[in-house]
Amino acid sequence: MKILAIGATGFVGSHVTHQLMVQGHQVALFHRGSTTTSELNSLTHFYGRRNQLPNFKAQFEQFSPDVVLDIIPFTEAQAQDVVQVFSNCTQRLVAISSGDVYRNYEGLQGQESHPPDPVPLTEDAPLRETRYPYRDLEALDFEFKQDYDKILVEQMLMEHPELPATILRLPAMYGPGERQHRFLPYLRQMFDQQPILLEEEQAHWRFSHGYVENIAAAITLAVTDDRAAGRIYNLGEASTPTLRERIQALGNLVNWHGEIVTLPRDQLPSHLQMNLQWQYHLATDTTRFQEELGYVEAMTKEEALRQTIAWELENLTATSPESRSLSR
Repeated sequence: MKILAIGATGFVGSHVTHQLMVQGHQVALFHRGSTTTSELNSLTHFYGRRNQLPNFKAQFEQFSPDVVLDIIPFTEAQAQDVVQVFSNCTQRLVAISSGDVYRNYEGLQGQESHPPDPVPLTEDAPLRETRYPYRDLEALDFEFKQDYDKILVEQMLMEHPELPATILRLPAMYGPGERQHRFLPYLRQMFDQQPILLEEEQAHWRFSHGYVENIAAAITLAVTDDRAAGRIYNLGEASTPTLRERIQALGNLVNWHGEIVTLPRDQLPSHLQMNLQWQYHLATDTTRFQEELGYVEAMTKEEALRQTIAWELENLTATSPESRSLSR
């Protein structure tokens, strides 16, 4: 199978590219050239910025991909470019979306006052009623935040039957190479034998996660299985623990015997107080993807955490005996 991947050289994209190569597919990459590895040197590369995609239409048609994978469609205009460029030169499109499309996300942010939608959220759960979720976040340094909206991306791509699309809604991802280091703050506290403080409702909050190699395998399956055409799927862990349970699982693997302390918001240190409405959970239901495409996670949650911890240890500066004993 010939596959053209847009932006597939980063955190999850590089894993997808590797898995496609291992399976023997012919892969071409469109990217800026700022993140790549020697492993990818043998592939066909098209170098350009996202807004230059239409300039490569003739070259894409010459490559004639069976499937186009778009890892980074952020705005409606970008999705429109994809439709215009690829409608007549590929059989199918797979595009990456996000769990931030769901209505519970705007509830979490305090943007709406509707009752929380029950979890786990299926693909048919209500979507956000507001648009451009990151436009007003001053602290966010993101090139496309003014026009970012995955709902508009999904709508644009699903409205064109001449280009059958698959939408994959991703969870929070973790694993080696993850820039946000989601678990590192907890690990630091564990290594320093400190209690972990959470807001009372926050401790019970559920937010779907996914280990990067498992998510990459799921994306690879959607790319290579034509049964995914025209479908929307949630990706992520089969069941979503509470934040307290997730932190405890992390602690168990580093032999941490500390305490998770829950307090009312106003009793937490100011740097831990977040203006979020924790009753709005972001746990998604992945049953559809498992049943329709036969997906099974290759990496267990425990092993995924172990590998993530091993990588995060390289980012820790603590060299105390306590930290060394926890890392064994």
